[in-house]
Amino acid sequence: MREVKVLGPGCARCGTTAEMIQQAADKLGIAVSVEKVTDYAVIAGYGVMSTPGIVIDGRLVHAGGLPKADDIASWLEA
Repeated sequence: MREVKVLGPGCARCGTTAEMIQQAADKLGIAVSVEKVTDYAVIAGYGVMSTPGIVIDGRLVHAGGLPKADDIASWLEA
């Protein structure tokens, strides 16, 4: 199971990002655990200055703005 964290203050973009990740995982048949992280200290610990940020299995793969669906798929498959 891939562990995914969506880093952000809980804004609409963060929620949309989490939904996009779950939809991509479902489409690819990849099991994911999506956690929304709103603690600013934790977010800063990943070096994210612009949200939403995406961390997959401990590795930051995206920060700032909505990700592209194709990018999400490639991150999950990597």
